Amino acid sequence: MSEFKNILLLACDALIYFVVLAALFRGRKRFGLGLFFCALGVMHFIETYLASIFYVSLPLGIATSPGSAVLFTGKVLMLLLVYIREDASVVRQPIYGLLIGNFLMVALGFVMRQHDLVALTPGRTTDFGFLDEMGALMVWGTTLLYLDCLMIILIYERTRNWFGGNALLRIGLSGAAVLTFDQIGFWSGLHLLTGAPVSVLVGGWIAKMGAIAFYTPLMAGYLAWFERSGTEQARPRRLADVFEMLTYRERYEDLLARSGRDALTGALDRGQLESEGRRIVDNAALAGRPASLLLIDIDHFKEFNDRFGHAAGDQVLKRITQDIVATVRSTDPVFRYGGEEFVVICDAMPSSTALALGERIRRQIAAGTGSGPRVTASVGLATCAEDAPDYSSLFMVADKRLYQAKAAGRNCVVGSRATGGDTVRLVLAG
Repeated sequence: MSEFKNILLLACDALIYFVVLAALFRGRKRFGLGLFFCALGVMHFIETYLASIFYVSLPLGIATSPGSAVLFTGKVLMLLLVYIREDASVVRQPIYGLLIGNFLMVALGFVMRQHDLVALTPGRTTDFGFLDEMGALMVWGTTLLYLDCLMIILIYERTRNWFGGNALLRIGLSGAAVLTFDQIGFWSGLHLLTGAPVSVLVGGWIAKMGAIAFYTPLMAGYLAWFERSGTEQARPRRLADVFEMLTYRERYEDLLARSGRDALTGALDRGQLESEGRRIVDNAALAGRPASLLLIDIDHFKEFNDRFGHAAGDQVLKRITQDIVATVRSTDPVFRYGGEEFVVICDAMPSSTALALGERIRRQIAAGTGSGPRVTASVGLATCAEDAPDYSSLFMVADKRLYQAKAAGRNCVVGSRATGGDTVRLVLAG
């Protein structure tokens, strides 16, 4: 029963820690970040002290320290929160402050050893051994914190490619990876100084993973409910270091990604087609491998807009983009070329395979979703170097075949050769 009581108390510790520090961070616009950073820094000594001597029992024979599982894990995630809402140059301020302060403590402790001491009361003397142990652990812990912050920012950015804007998954995965590294690193130092057994490593890791599972939804909820405003403007920065290179990197990548995408559909825009599309075809031509270009046009889309309205037309464009992306390979870029025209470029795809892909896209679009109005699409495709030797001429061939598809009654695919099987709605160009 006492083990479950300890779990409940650890959860209370974590909740109090998060609520207070999140409130201080939320009030940064009114009071500045000084309150938040001071509170974060004051906790550093107690974190290290508890992690070195104060352990509680959990179920399954696990022993852990609130200093490590609750306070240090919370600190790492709070610094990630600073990066998400501010930037890396702000994150470095408390880390460098802690590093300098800890080294200063060790240096002053060495000087103070040289004093001639006077006992205030009999038997009460300075424990320099404890001071040395804590100083070493605090310097080592802050060094790990420095590495932790670099790693959690980089992993958080990397997971953007996997999970997009899902803060819950990105924070959870980043925190789990970094706190695993940190647990191994801190236990190694603790083992050298105090002889901490392997059970401390295992128990501490399990407890930190539990803390990550507890803190992550709190952070994701905080970001969703209290930090919806736009990115804060950064003050001019002068000190150049690794955090400087990380500053606004995610925001820059987000801007870069959005600047090359169509605002309505999310497909790559025409500018990206001219650069990326041309690069894919030219590289394929140089390497002697095929590359197919599919030009897709929604049939009678102007009439659709006139009948159902542009809002319904926008929804159709979004849905068709999703249909195309879901049908092609993950490596095949999808571009919005014009109002109702899309382009797919498939590297290393011969004409027969591209023809079958075009037919699958056509059928998916014609099938539609739900009970709303449906549309069809015509597809023209061409393959390098079978139909043309370069991007410009390849696009012209695909455009010509698209008009052939329209002339053949629309809702069909025109390519250079057949793949066999059912070709009732498949028109072949010579």
